Amino acid sequence: MTTAAARLGRAARETVSGLPGQFWWLWTSTLVNRLGAFVATFMALYLTIDRGYSASYAGLVASLHGLGGVVSSIGAGVMADRLGRRPTMLVAQVSTAGSVALLGFVSDPVAIAGVAFFVGMASNASRPAVQAMMADIVRPEDRVRAFSLNYWAINLGFAVSSMAAGFIAEVSYRAGFLIEAGMTLACAIVVFARLPESRPAPAAKESRADTSLGTVLRDGRYMAVVGLSFLVALVFQQGSVGLPVAMGSAGFSPADYGMAIAVNGVLIVALQIPVTRFIEHRDPRTLLVVSALLAGYGFGLTAFAGSVGVYVLTVCVWTLAEIVNAPVQTGLVVRLSPVHGRGRYQGVYTLSWSVAALVAPLMSGFVIDRFGAAWLWGMCAVVGTVAALGYGLLMRRVPEHTERQADPAAAGAEREVRAA
Repeated sequence: MTTAAARLGRAARETVSGLPGQFWWLWTSTLVNRLGAFVATFMALYLTIDRGYSASYAGLVASLHGLGGVVSSIGAGVMADRLGRRPTMLVAQVSTAGSVALLGFVSDPVAIAGVAFFVGMASNASRPAVQAMMADIVRPEDRVRAFSLNYWAINLGFAVSSMAAGFIAEVSYRAGFLIEAGMTLACAIVVFARLPESRPAPAAKESRADTSLGTVLRDGRYMAVVGLSFLVALVFQQGSVGLPVAMGSAGFSPADYGMAIAVNGVLIVALQIPVTRFIEHRDPRTLLVVSALLAGYGFGLTAFAGSVGVYVLTVCVWTLAEIVNAPVQTGLVVRLSPVHGRGRYQGVYTLSWSVAALVAPLMSGFVIDRFGAAWLWGMCAVVGTVAALGYGLLMRRVPEHTERQADPAAAGAEREVRAA
């Protein structure tokens, strides 16, 4: 037992060692942000129970919140490249804090919808800047580990905030809005006090056109990655949109769904770090193919679920896919992004997930109503297979340790790292 504990401790130390201090402040800001993420958890309950609005109106507000994220994805990426990572994060976080606090006080339905749209814009705007800064400050060989640790912080914070949200809602929904605003403001204070700007200095020959948004959209290989990311995101979104509807239609209670979906967060918190050690230096092509297949067929197996235990088993399968896919996919995005265009490239990548969050509810609702839940899970298996084939073909043309550089000095530095 002592030997096992020693091995576990050594593995944990090796996982967190060697990363710069600036990364840990960025990681801390992410954790603080997610610890206060209450609104997304109880928004539907707040609107239907506390405010007395219909389920249709609650769905409209959720869609507008998602639409705000779509709108801000690209704009925030451009800001991260032009103004810098740090100013973009500060503007996004302060705006999020103010708009979330305001959302707790407005009562007019039009005002609620408008503020929710702005909350979606502001809360999503920091993501491209965070990912770009992480790529700036972490060595290429450590990025999968860094992205994995950041993803672990996101899920740890969300798991805690989800549990706390229920207790806070019983006391006061408004208190939840104000607590989230305060935590987001604390996140901004961490960024302001501890995180210097990381945007690389422009190279002498770099022109604005080199990193324009049009350049990103014309980058066929990169846009293929974005398209595959959209397919995978479309599958993963079914855990929160298709699965509860299907379980409810099959006669299971909300508590049954809560028990099944809770396994997702628990497994990510428990397995993200050890799985990262296993995958860190393995072939990304194989990992992306396998994760896409696990996601597709993990949800596909839901068609055969007849008990909560089987639903939990399917959640375990696609959660493993999520644990593998998230850091590897983000690392691939960084490798395909030019140094001075990371913000824009990350913004377009974030867009794929934002659009999937809009499309997935419409798709699952239509398919379940028209054809039945079994067809939805079959479609997930097909989409996962298509994504896996796409990764297999695309990654043949991506060198294993490529990172696009915009300046010769950075390229030379990376060649030295590879040679070592």
